[in-house]
Amino acid sequence: MMTTRASTTMIRLQNAILLASVVRSAALRAVGALIWLIALVPLASAAEPLDPALAYQAEKSSAVTYDVDLSVVVTPPYHTQLLKVWLPVPPSDAGQEATAPTFTTFPTEVQPQIAAEKLFGNRFAYFEFRDPQGAQIIRQRFRVKVWQLRWNLTSENVRTVNAWPAAFDPYRRSESQAVQVDDRFRKLLAEIVPQSTGPLGDLTAVMHWASDRFQYDHHDASLRADAARMLDKQRGHCSDYHGFCAAMGRAMGYPTRVTYGINPFPKNSPSHCKLEAFLPPHGWVSFDVSETQQMVQRIRQDEKLSAADQDRLAAAALDRLTHGFRDNAWFCLTRGTDYDLAPPASRKVPVVRTAYIEADGQALPDPDPADPRKREFAWMTIHKYTPDRKVTYPFQDLKSLNPEPSARQEPRPPDPPDPCPPSAF
Repeated sequence: MMTTRASTTMIRLQNAILLASVVRSAALRAVGALIWLIALVPLASAAEPLDPALAYQAEKSSAVTYDVDLSVVVTPPYHTQLLKVWLPVPPSDAGQEATAPTFTTFPTEVQPQIAAEKLFGNRFAYFEFRDPQGAQIIRQRFRVKVWQLRWNLTSENVRTVNAWPAAFDPYRRSESQAVQVDDRFRKLLAEIVPQSTGPLGDLTAVMHWASDRFQYDHHDASLRADAARMLDKQRGHCSDYHGFCAAMGRAMGYPTRVTYGINPFPKNSPSHCKLEAFLPPHGWVSFDVSETQQMVQRIRQDEKLSAADQDRLAAAALDRLTHGFRDNAWFCLTRGTDYDLAPPASRKVPVVRTAYIEADGQALPDPDPADPRKREFAWMTIHKYTPDRKVTYPFQDLKSLNPEPSARQEPRPPDPPDPCPPSAF
């Protein structure tokens, strides 16, 4: 009897051991499969095709909607036979949503032709005035909703690309008019970035070098993102800063571009540009080197701030720059440099800020009324922007450098509308 019971107990024990072994084996296989799947995730991510048309991958917050009333007043030269005007049509994308503009002209009535140029896809409203007598006014009105964008970049979450697809060639080339790349840039690059620390680290070194050395100057500026000129003079305005940084990025093999748009608040010159670099997996990331530099300079000159506060705020401004930031007090009109318009102009344009205008095949010079020495202009803009709530400019508002944690996620409740008065370009 005892022998039978012992035998039964032994059989049960063996069965239990066998079952445990089976369960353990199955568990190990499941864990192994899970590890294999996890290992595949970055490989799948790395295999995702790179596309310059990728939508912005930024964190969006604090949307503002502006009613835009923007007019161009052109005074063609005496006896002009054919006046041609190209006005950029604001795009809609993950950073902004724009309604289709309505156009009117005065005193000559002209209907525009809407076309997109082939290289970057910028859209333009094109007007022809035959035998214009005196000044001509083109008025466009539209509504645009703009978000604040943050990319929260770190060196660890930006991927290096060894071979860029051909679709990125327009953003990596050396240009003839704007973003030039030659041996001078490569020689300087060897001093600024003697050894690569990755895409973000390399670009940060270039932006900090430019911010430490360049001088903002409306009078001595190219108005065309002229990188070579900025390298020589080391003074200019936003397009020169960002054209230079774009050229240095391309010298390192990174796709870059200059984006032009509008600051929708009262100022003499509403046009403003930003630098963008394509940093996988984040896609196009926006940087504003010139405005950050001016903000840091104001912080350093503010005698009301203690030395410790100056250091803290200056560091925060530079940190915001290098992590990728686009404010909601700016919207985009055009992307890219050195391209043919649609329909074609007499030559390629280096950039289009708020308009491009030709009289009998000759380009009329871009105005910059922020230049204190200029008194005569071939054309000007008149503009008014009405936001749906009060908006502060983050490159002047020190509080924007210390946002509450929730402020990055949720827009604050709207304030009463604060219409912006008209301001001459």
